[in-house]
Amino acid sequence: MAVAQENVAVNGSTRSSPQEIADILRERIRTGVLRAGDRLPTQAELAEEFGVERGTVRQALRALQEDGLLSNVSKGSPPRIAEPAPAREGPQPTMVGLAPRLAEAFASAHVRVDTACLTAESLMLALGEPVRLIHEGRLRPESIDVRVMLPSRDINLAFPVPVEGRDGTGDPVHERWLAQRNAQSRVLRHNLLTLRATHGIDVRVTFRALPFTPPVKLYLLNGEEALIGYYMLTRREEEWESGSLDMYDVLGSQALLFSFVRRAGQRDEAFVDESRKWFDALWETITTDLTLS
Repeated sequence: MAVAQENVAVNGSTRSSPQEIADILRERIRTGVLRAGDRLPTQAELAEEFGVERGTVRQALRALQEDGLLSNVSKGSPPRIAEPAPAREGPQPTMVGLAPRLAEAFASAHVRVDTACLTAESLMLALGEPVRLIHEGRLRPESIDVRVMLPSRDINLAFPVPVEGRDGTGDPVHERWLAQRNAQSRVLRHNLLTLRATHGIDVRVTFRALPFTPPVKLYLLNGEEALIGYYMLTRREEEWESGSLDMYDVLGSQALLFSFVRRAGQRDEAFVDESRKWFDALWETITTDLTLS
């Protein structure tokens, strides 16, 4: 397929870098100049067009291949533009959608999970799937690094809260949330750290305290996928210790998770990258040490 020359910088005296060539080809794919099933020009043709050596072209093609944009990559013929990835399943409740996504993330040699949420309940339960696969010998990551941001015990939470409001004489709704936050986080940490003793995996689990109530739950998996779900408030009653609590609370395990994957395109890539920056900025600035007690 004939491809028009891009600009003077490409065909003139200025040499393009592999990243620049890859970006130009990505744009051609995005705008439909190159369509699924089309063969790319040969490496020699691309090298002539961009005024570079074939090694530079190969580096650019390798980057496109890693992004899943090329198929039929071989030494014998030019690669083809890959068919678009099949649409991911629609949003699912946290307890349905999170476990398989974590299992896929744990297939990597170096696992990184970053989470911001109200409690660690969903993460604690969903991690049971990859932990089980590790114990069965079906997964064997070399390292696991989990960072969790949870609300501080010292703030007035936006939710859960008593329906009648706080009366200044103690808040059993807050005490219930704090007990659950701590218990779930301790179980999560124990289950992961056990993998260090049983399988020799380098495991780190770190908690930080947020000075606010997160309105959403966010899971970042290996810097490649972001899962976000909105906390939906509802009024409900629950028995707690010596009485019944009438409160506005969220059903976190039922929150629908929306998935964004870097390789799915520029929009998803930007969302994942900005979510990671947001998480890191909070982690490194206004969060504080969190004690599970």
